Amino acid sequence: MIRLEDLTIFVLAVDNGSLSAAARVLNIAPAAASAAVKRLEAELGARLLARSTRSLALTQEGERYLAHARRALADLQAGQDSLALSRQAIGGDVSLSMPSDLGRNVLAGWLDDFLTEHPAVALQVRIGDRLVDMFRQRVDAALRYGEPEDSSLVALPLAPDNRRVLCAAPAYFARHGVPQSPDDLLQHNCLRLALSDSTHDQWTFHQANNTQVVRVTGNRVADDGELVRRWAVAGHGIAYKSRLDVLADLRAGRLQPVMTDWQGEVAPLHLICTHRLALSPTLMRLRDFLQERIGGYLADI
Repeated sequence: MIRLEDLTIFVLAVDNGSLSAAARVLNIAPAAASAAVKRLEAELGARLLARSTRSLALTQEGERYLAHARRALADLQAGQDSLALSRQAIGGDVSLSMPSDLGRNVLAGWLDDFLTEHPAVALQVRIGDRLVDMFRQRVDAALRYGEPEDSSLVALPLAPDNRRVLCAAPAYFARHGVPQSPDDLLQHNCLRLALSDSTHDQWTFHQANNTQVVRVTGNRVADDGELVRRWAVAGHGIAYKSRLDVLADLRAGRLQPVMTDWQGEVAPLHLICTHRLALSPTLMRLRDFLQERIGGYLADI
């Protein structure tokens, strides 16, 4: 019979890169973790992990079995949570990663309110636009735009219909004119975001059945989304930003949207966790809280 603790150690070893790391998470001896995986392999009649003194990798059998192991643990945890949720208090330490612009200028104030409502919660925040390795950097959850590239991550939608907006300061348009079509952007100074050594310089627009991709250029690139927005507000060029990032500036007139007959790229905002086992009542309440705030923010005239 397969033991629950053996499944847990197997999944933790994969997530943390080694059996010794899994043992540290569970506060058990490395030998006990190794014995658990050997016991699981014997029960299944298959080798799950290729182990050496310095590395650990999934075998083909291990890759196939990992998804089943995760689901089994998630289902068991979901059953436990459903029984315990009503009597669990919201609290404890939560580490959260978030994008720079949205984090500093929108989310920070909302999180103040969340902590006021739930004083038993202690929050640790990482702000930046570079994607964190959630399996290695001890982050409970991340707020990120777009779908996660890693399909094993759990993504809970917060603003699924959010899109990018093409905008600049009115003073910039007064000096350089207003683009009417994507091709016009080739004549403009476009403010670009660079992440993971890749510059977001291919901007996509949709109109009816027409999709157009333009490779833009400009004299300013940053790896911080807030700086890109500040450059736009200062009149240095055109930005292609998440509507959530620039909504306050659009409403105040500091930025002006253009090419509104073209739809910008979809930029859904998600709360992302490593797996459903990480979705504590505190994170679920935070998800609900942020959904409410985002809905009100987008609807506020």
